[in-house]
Amino acid sequence: MFHFGRWWNPAVENQATDRAFRIGQKKNVFVHKFVAIGTLEERIDEMIEDKKKLAGSIVGSDESWLTELDNDAFKKLISLNKSAILE
Repeated sequence: MFHFGRWWNPAVENQATDRAFRIGQKKNVFVHKFVAIGTLEERIDEMIEDKKKLAGSIVGSDESWLTELDNDAFKKLISLNKSAILE
């Protein structure tokens, strides 16, 4: 599979890659991303990779951290921050 041109949202590329694996594929699928050096596309690629690293260091590679929250921490996570409204 070849990805030409990076999307701002990496989930779009991941979804396309996942489709290649799901559609009855029995052999290995190799994914290649082509990025032209010195272009906006390269800067988008850098931002996406930085975003992935940041998300990985905070959240991890899956959502298991969410199931480990106690009730109070979960309520705090999903509740509206009142100080943001009053500013």
